Amino acid sequence: MMMSFRLLFLAATASSVLSGTPDNVSSRLMVHVPHHLFKEGGYDHREALFGRPPYGGSISQSVYYTEDDLCDPSKAVLHTHPHDVNEKGETVLKSPFILMVNRGNCAFVQKVRNAQRNGAAGVVIADNVCLCSDQECMAHQESQASSGGVAPAPCETAEPVMADDGSGSDVSIPSFLMFKHDADKVKDELAKNRPVRLEMQWSLPHPDSRVEYDLFSSPTDPVAHHFLNEFKPIAKALGHHAYFTPHMYVFDGVRSQCHGMNGENQCFNLCSNNGRYCAMDPDKNLDSGVSGFDVVKESLRRHCIWSNYGEDDGVGEKWWDYVSEFDKRCGNMDYFNNPDCVNDVYHHSHVDGDLIERCMQNSGGLEKDATNSFLESELKAQTDLGVVIMPTAFVNKVAIRGAMSVANVFQAVCAGFAAGSRPHICTMCSHCGDPAACVHHGHCTAHMGGGFMHESLPKGSVSTHSFYGWMLFIVGCFSVAAAWHYKKSRDDMRQQVRTILADYMPLNDSDQMGGSPGGGMQMPAFGGNAQMAVSSMMGMGSSQQSQAPPSAPQYNPGSLL
Repeated sequence: MMMSFRLLFLAATASSVLSGTPDNVSSRLMVHVPHHLFKEGGYDHREALFGRPPYGGSISQSVYYTEDDLCDPSKAVLHTHPHDVNEKGETVLKSPFILMVNRGNCAFVQKVRNAQRNGAAGVVIADNVCLCSDQECMAHQESQASSGGVAPAPCETAEPVMADDGSGSDVSIPSFLMFKHDADKVKDELAKNRPVRLEMQWSLPHPDSRVEYDLFSSPTDPVAHHFLNEFKPIAKALGHHAYFTPHMYVFDGVRSQCHGMNGENQCFNLCSNNGRYCAMDPDKNLDSGVSGFDVVKESLRRHCIWSNYGEDDGVGEKWWDYVSEFDKRCGNMDYFNNPDCVNDVYHHSHVDGDLIERCMQNSGGLEKDATNSFLESELKAQTDLGVVIMPTAFVNKVAIRGAMSVANVFQAVCAGFAAGSRPHICTMCSHCGDPAACVHHGHCTAHMGGGFMHESLPKGSVSTHSFYGWMLFIVGCFSVAAAWHYKKSRDDMRQQVRTILADYMPLNDSDQMGGSPGGGMQMPAFGGNAQMAVSSMMGMGSSQQSQAPPSAPQYNPGSLL
């Protein structure tokens, strides 16, 4: 009974959200070759909610169309148009390229992942079903069916959503969905082995020199927790160059039929205000622990903190401090709804708890069968921006695709600035693999990763800091070696001098004492030659030697004999 209730609640909520999802496409899909397929403004398409688009950039490459469904990761792409082969007759895909593949048989994520493994730089999914609202596609399909004597294929009433199935974090290439009528034209051209060149382009609106970015999250979302903790120093460093707005995601209980016709709460403890505002149970236990009502309450509290401490400047340092302290002290389910823990967080984040509690009550509270102005504004923001997946970030009202990572969101924020208005932090850190560390240290070092996504350092190259560091190290090693060699040479020379003196000086001493003890033959004196030899080894020039005064004749008793 409990499980069926949860499924009913999820189904009702999902249908209410998806039915009102607007189209917020921030990209462009162009066909440049052949010229007769060129369309001013590009082709209508839908972006995938996974992958990592290069915001502010584009991918322009030749296209291969494969008849394989790309559902089996163990199989390589074989049947392609144009069909390029090597000298062995094996299918060759000349990188870089964009791969077009038909929709169907497996999830979008699986198709794009397998295309990535085969070396694709981007993927275009060709839709194989007409939208019922696409009159041109329907007319073309009916014409083909009548000429072939078969009934036309059924159409679909809702646009397909290229959603992440939960496993798309390893997909880094971008992908689009191209509608059937347009995709058929491209496939026909490729089937004739004619070249087709597509451009996938991403851009963000540049309204002024101040970027606006929004984040939809929930107090119990672990992905949002990690992101908020890492993005906190970046948000503070962006300062007044950007305006941040946090949104707390709650479900519309009225549209989900949790607010009954008689005003009663039909969804137990998942909702506040008699079923008007709801959240899923974070610990999956409706009978105890943290309830959906507790999540709604914490969401309203954070909205009030932002309203009082962040709405004016768009930075909200105390809001970031509160979220960080709450995650550290009350993030555990045992303390999530503990009033003492919340008061402790107020204290450590320097937030006026009484002010926030009054704000929560003045906005409409959570207990009465009445609307809450702040929670109503959150529901409206979700509808206006078409929020489907949590957490979701927007820059200048455009959804950021791909993983909710610090690098991905930060690069999108920096790409949203008007030309010439990018702050220094973006110039310094937007293409760094670890922008949070770059902001902390004040520069992007080699170990942080020299780039982001496809803009990393070329393979085999080194950063400027590394190059000069190694150069200084090598120069230092040579300097030490030269100093050691010089010292060793001096020591060797001195040792040689001592050896010569030890050889000659005893002979002179014995001569001066009267010759050999046995009164034998007189030994000649070496004084002059030995002195010249020693002087030469000590580095004294011949001119110095000649200028020295002549030594007085020494008395030698042996010469009288």
